[in-house]
Amino acid sequence: MEIDILGIDLAKRVFQLHGADRGGHAVQSLQGHARWPRGGRRSLRPRVVAMEACSSAHHWARCFLAMDIEVRLISPQYVSPFVKTNKNDCNDAQGIVEAASRRTMNFVTVKSVDRSTSKT
Repeated sequence: MEIDILGIDLAKRVFQLHGADRGGHAVQSLQGHARWPRGGRRSLRPRVVAMEACSSAHHWARCFLAMDIEVRLISPQYVSPFVKTNKNDCNDAQGIVEAASRRTMNFVTVKSVDRSTSKT
């Protein structure tokens, strides 16, 4: 089970994870705790991690980059057209994977710690 793109819908305590292979087929969908990137689930080694861009996404992006995993941050308005039905964490994570797999998608640059803490 090789995960190519892992979409993560961020929350305070629990993340919704949705993994897809190179063909875009769902491989795994599960919930993980907010400590997951640092602690458990080392068996999940996706090629790409995709998240909606928000302040906490920049923090987690830096954590994944430190593990040599490519990160794609997507502006929320570009993810919403790919969320298929009812808005919930699972469908959001699927929509993030779908949006991240588009070749024409514009991604947000990961901010450094200095840039993310400054107000300008």
